[in-house]
Amino acid sequence: MSEKLNLLVLERCDPSRNLSRFYVLRIEPSLFGIPTLVREWGRIGRRGRQRIEFHSTEDSATEALETWLRRKQRRGYRVRDP
Repeated sequence: MSEKLNLLVLERCDPSRNLSRFYVLRIEPSLFGIPTLVREWGRIGRRGRQRIEFHSTEDSATEALETWLRRKQRRGYRVRDP
C-alpha cells in the first residue's frame, strides 16, 4: 500500500451465526509524540476492548497496521464504506 493509512474501520457480520463484530485500527501520536497503533475490537453496539502498541517510527506503525489489516481480512473482516 503506497498511501499512508491512519484509520481503518473493519466489520464482520453474519446474521445466520448472530455474528456482528468491529475492529478499528488507527495510528496516532502519544502524549510525548511517539507513534502508536491503537486497536479496538468487540461486538457492534457494545463497548469494545482496546490495545495500544508503541512504535519507534510512523513507518513501523504503518507496517503493523497493514499486518493487522491482512490478518483480519483473512478472518472475514471487510473495510466499512464511509
